[in-house]
Amino acid sequence: VIILAVVILNALLGIFQEGKAERAILELKKLTAPTCRVVREGIPRRMPAEDLVPGDIVLLETGDLVPADIRLILVAGLETMEAALTGESLPVGKVQCLLTGPEDLPPGDRKNMAYLGTSVVRGRGTGVVTATGMDTEIGRIAGILGETSGEKTPLQLKLARLSRILSIGVLLICLFIFLLGILRNPGASGRVLLDQFLMAVSLAVAAIPEGLVAVVTIVLSLGVTRMSVRKAIIRRLTAVETLGCTQVICSDKTGTLTRNRMTVVETTGHSEQLALAMVLCNDAVESDEDFLGDPTETALARFALGNGQSKRELESRFARVGEIPFDGDRKRMTTFHEEAGGILQFTKGAPEVLLSRCTRVLLESGLEVDMSPRWQETILEENHRMACRALRVLAAARRFREVLPADACDPETEEDLTFIGLAGLADPVREEAREAISLCRRAGIRPVMITGDHRTTALAVARELELGADPQDQVLTGNDLSSMTDGELENRVLTCNVYARVQPEHKVRIVRALKRQGYITAMTGDGVNDAPALKVADIGVGMGLTGTDVTRSVSDMVLADDNFATIVSAVEEGRRIYENLRKAVQYLLSSNLSEVLALLSATLMGFRLFSPVHILWINLVTDTFPAVALGLEEAEPDLMNRPPRDPVEGILAGGLGVSVLYQGALMALLTLASWYSGSGVSPERATTMAFVTLSAAEVFHCLNLRSRRESVFRKYGVNPWLPAAMAFSLGLTLGVLYLPGLADIFRLERLPAGSLVRSLGLALLVIPMVELVKLLNRRKP
Repeated sequence: VIILAVVILNALLGIFQEGKAERAILELKKLTAPTCRVVREGIPRRMPAEDLVPGDIVLLETGDLVPADIRLILVAGLETMEAALTGESLPVGKVQCLLTGPEDLPPGDRKNMAYLGTSVVRGRGTGVVTATGMDTEIGRIAGILGETSGEKTPLQLKLARLSRILSIGVLLICLFIFLLGILRNPGASGRVLLDQFLMAVSLAVAAIPEGLVAVVTIVLSLGVTRMSVRKAIIRRLTAVETLGCTQVICSDKTGTLTRNRMTVVETTGHSEQLALAMVLCNDAVESDEDFLGDPTETALARFALGNGQSKRELESRFARVGEIPFDGDRKRMTTFHEEAGGILQFTKGAPEVLLSRCTRVLLESGLEVDMSPRWQETILEENHRMACRALRVLAAARRFREVLPADACDPETEEDLTFIGLAGLADPVREEAREAISLCRRAGIRPVMITGDHRTTALAVARELELGADPQDQVLTGNDLSSMTDGELENRVLTCNVYARVQPEHKVRIVRALKRQGYITAMTGDGVNDAPALKVADIGVGMGLTGTDVTRSVSDMVLADDNFATIVSAVEEGRRIYENLRKAVQYLLSSNLSEVLALLSATLMGFRLFSPVHILWINLVTDTFPAVALGLEEAEPDLMNRPPRDPVEGILAGGLGVSVLYQGALMALLTLASWYSGSGVSPERATTMAFVTLSAAEVFHCLNLRSRRESVFRKYGVNPWLPAAMAFSLGLTLGVLYLPGLADIFRLERLPAGSLVRSLGLALLVIPMVELVKLLNRRKP
């Protein structure tokens, strides 16, 4: 009856803790839930997608997840990926006109609609919400399918395998003990056979660490919550374990290694026209307080505002009538605006790309002159000078037209331009990123910077961050990567720490090359084109502030502050969680082994040591609280000075299995010694002293496991939960002896002071004995 009650209690605790962990993870996922840009009361604002209602005006741009079913009223090169809804594998171009045809057009043919669950892969658009939630097209499908799935982490799978091995071993030991008892007592009565059966049950109870599942669940859920406090939101539990063995972190520059607070600090060319170009060829939206949009574009809008050019006023004077959206392959963006007498075209983008399309130069005086080789050389020198200062450099150009081009995709549309000038934007390096990179190196982790910026800018930032990229040949550009075979790239990724002018497809090649070389790799990303690289990486890291909904949805972890240092903090936290789980596993297995060895030895020597209820009490009451407290230990001081662990190593690797064996044997010997100490008085006295010694020895043993190598007397960190758990567990054990009525239920006796001191003294010996082993291990070379 007691065993059944305890098993039911343990099951209820497990359900409660797992439910609590799932609720915690769901709450964290809400922090990365999709947001959208909405126009309410004429003011653009960002808000959670779940707050949308039919009739809202939604602004869509590249990288957004469509937050509802939307009727499009304005599009500019808008294309969405609708594979999740219609099965269409290619992006679908959208229109804003009224469709003709039957009223029951299938969703795939409704070109003027954007649907919940799809993503914007190109262009931008504006639309009216027509349906939300379960009323949407994909909501109706979800209502039909309604499936749920659970996910077990690799650690949980390893522990499940360990449990199966233990279970098989236990059954074999129990069968052996039961048959041995029968052979020793041929023709024994039913009472004797029942005693032998109960002894076998005792061994089974002793061998299985019943509290292990609850401990693992609690430690993982608390660890994930703790990570969120440090701005790292874990979307998949598998990431917690993988973080602990990360060997390479591939990071974007802007916003992650830098502050992502772009500011125009230097310009060349015609200032007024440069400001006009930068504010009109710009998708940032002016709100009451600031600008919403890409950090570079908001910086350009602020620069123009500082020069007396209000974006809102200029857009009303020069209405945009067409555009060619920015594209990572083209590295430029073009907009067309109405002006008296014609169309004014502005193009902005990478200087080296724009310069080749310019035939004239606008001077500061306002005159235009032909573009000559000398002018090209001067502009490129200015670009190089700014890039050497770690500035991000953008160029602007213009062209006057009589009419809007019939085909914006015609290559000649962005030719025959007049060069206006350059704008150099500064994005200061994060001080914490420099410290985090130094910490990475000590931890055996390679930090790698991947950026779309110019090679010179990338090299300047890398030197400032001390990424070890001084030699020129240590910087690879996108062109270099395109000319390399996969085999050549695999060799270069071993030494290259900086990649410049990189395209999204290059990121995928870099990650795959690193993985083929055996590296566990984390990759950051913010744009929609980064999603493939994030999915290929062992850990995809999305940006919470500047990242698109698409990248956040495919990420394993989201940075709430877009900070590289947060990734390193998450790696440290992942290592701490895994090490603490190993401590808890070692504690529980060594404790259970001590019980098995003590019971088995007593059986072989012909006396009965404990009954099942004693073992259940020790396993579920005495052991569980210290095990959970061990899971809450702070990181050891040298944790980030160790190399990353091997991801395929077993839970008992690194000598942990040997430690479990000798520590279990040690506590079993102390328990048997305590039994012999009281056996001269009565069997009840002997059992009670052994019960106290084993319970206390396991409680004291948790102090040994704060560090597997360092002395328990060395002061490092504070874990207030551990002494509280120890005091609580010891109090419960002594309560069994001294609270009225409990000793009779457990068939124990109240120990006199001398016997109690002797029992506790034997239990305390577990600390100096393990200390001696640690000392010998520290003296090994």
